[in-house]
Amino acid sequence: MALIDGNNFYASCEAVMDPSLLGRPLVVLSNNDGCIVSRSAEARRLGIAMGTPYFQVQRQLERLGVEVRSSNYALYADMSQRLMATLERWVEELEVYSIDEAFGLLSRREGEDLSSWGRQVRRAVRRELGLPVAVGLASTKVLAKLANRLAKTQPAHGHVFDLEAQADPTPWLEQVAIEDVWGIGRRLARWCRLRGVADARALRDMPSGELRQKCGVVGLRLQQELRGHRCLPLTLVPPPKQETCVSRSFSQPVRTADALRQALATYTVRAAEKLRRQHQRAGALSVFVRSNPFNGTSFYSNSATVTLAVPSNDTAVLLAAALPLAETLFRPCHPLQKAGVLLLQLQGEEQLQHHLLQPLPPEQQQRRAALMAVLDRLNRRYGSGTVRWAACGLQPAWAMRRERLSRAATTRLEAIPRVLAR
Repeated sequence: MALIDGNNFYASCEAVMDPSLLGRPLVVLSNNDGCIVSRSAEARRLGIAMGTPYFQVQRQLERLGVEVRSSNYALYADMSQRLMATLERWVEELEVYSIDEAFGLLSRREGEDLSSWGRQVRRAVRRELGLPVAVGLASTKVLAKLANRLAKTQPAHGHVFDLEAQADPTPWLEQVAIEDVWGIGRRLARWCRLRGVADARALRDMPSGELRQKCGVVGLRLQQELRGHRCLPLTLVPPPKQETCVSRSFSQPVRTADALRQALATYTVRAAEKLRRQHQRAGALSVFVRSNPFNGTSFYSNSATVTLAVPSNDTAVLLAAALPLAETLFRPCHPLQKAGVLLLQLQGEEQLQHHLLQPLPPEQQQRRAALMAVLDRLNRRYGSGTVRWAACGLQPAWAMRRERLSRAATTRLEAIPRVLAR
């Protein structure tokens, strides 16, 4: 089992698009340029902490010469797809675990050290995409996670670590704190510490009965994985989603019903696109809003839900259901900080239960599906927002603040770099 993980993925993607950032401290900010969510290796060495609010360290970053970028999700998602497509060629089976992580299954001859294979993968990804990755190799998923962490924290191994090739893996497990074991949360880590279990080796060797009493079969699977027994198979096809949510914090408080309708329309359009990409329909839609709990006024939070007569992924149908809810949720005396749309009762496209009193002619259903497919194709090819719904507005003042946004050179034609040769 191999775990291939992109190093400082967001920051690395930014450096791919702007080579002048290579070797320089760089941080990437969250929505509305709020907190630091990714740091280059150089920024880490300066002691810049993950999750720090940007306004608290803005002057410090300027003084240290740290480059700052807003989150460019279109770029990161596209680079992630390219990364996974590259990795598929190197493994027998691949599970995409997150935007920058993937588990891979490959064969090992008895006594074989796969470190050279890992170095080949790193070179291929660097050559084709410009991204640095770390490779951890072991017999199980949990051990591969530990090996990947050791690959990053042990410079002598060059970001590749094969745990199975070690004569005795126990000393290496002792170097991984209990808090850094995959599947161990903060509360469980504290429970382990109180019982003297401070590292991965101690967790592997602790009495199984005590662990089962605390964590049940999930804890036993984790312990068995640490002992080299594979209990977590690869998930090659992700399970169907039970719900889809799109929500954002506003760059400035929303104080009018029109602005709230625009925001909810924008989020509904995005949720419908995601729903069609998942090949699903929604049977119900929920809208929620909330104010800022720290602005000195009374906190307001509310939601409303509507059930669709016929499950749908048609943007027009979902907009017709969502927009009337804005009127019921808006309160003039409560400026809103955040809103969101949640699609519920999801079902696959292959099944559709019609409504007896609201029949939908097959011809009309096919025309609507073809129209949605054309809109999605245009926005994928020419960039998100190429074809917009009027209800979303053109340049809303509440839109997410991204003052340091880089160009989406892999997904928008107008953002492709131009090179002048003389």
